[in-house]
Amino acid sequence: MPCALCGDIIPTEVARCPACGAWARRRDFRAVGVAVFMLLGFNAFVALGSGISLVRLLQPLHQATHDTYDPVVTERVLAPYTDVFLICAIMAGITGLLYLGWLWRAYGQSPGPHRHRRAWVLFGWITPLANLWVPPRLVYDVWVNSGRFRTTQRHAVGAVVAGWWGFVLLGVGLARLFAVTGVHTLAEARFSVHVGVAAAACEALAAALCMASVFEITRLQIARDA
Repeated sequence: MPCALCGDIIPTEVARCPACGAWARRRDFRAVGVAVFMLLGFNAFVALGSGISLVRLLQPLHQATHDTYDPVVTERVLAPYTDVFLICAIMAGITGLLYLGWLWRAYGQSPGPHRHRRAWVLFGWITPLANLWVPPRLVYDVWVNSGRFRTTQRHAVGAVVAGWWGFVLLGVGLARLFAVTGVHTLAEARFSVHVGVAAAACEALAAALCMASVFEITRLQIARDA
């Protein structure tokens, strides 16, 4: 397999890269980080494309009147976007499983201190109420413990993590709202499209900020091991 650090081919029975000396553990961790980063980028790309497509529907709705508006046609046009958001949720779930594996490794490789035990890397996402605030705190602790940060840098890390989690919650809530809004009147149709655009934007921003955290944590831990 190729080394994730220098690109040299490493035999499977060798634990270290003959060119740069990278350990297999570092190679594997970086490979998982790259996979998570790419999947998040794909999720962001799909969400961004959905948002741009929905924006194009705003102009016809703003030009329509109560006499020319056809709810049947509008419902037929907007129906596929509900499926798109469902597909985005499935893709996010698949990405999340790989992300949990990466975060489990990153937690174990960060020196600490941590406010939560390692088991919360898994239980923090499925425990009711706790899953609203435990995941961002875990990511923040792993990030700041993976390197040396000044106070202002810690605040910047906290802002990125808070922004990521806020957009995650907003994206999930707005996507569910988009699925249940009606288009019986022109006002409802305009509101529904605006909600869909906001949901897509939140999902794209959440994926982009998560990409930043995955990239930085992976880079810091590999640099520290080196």
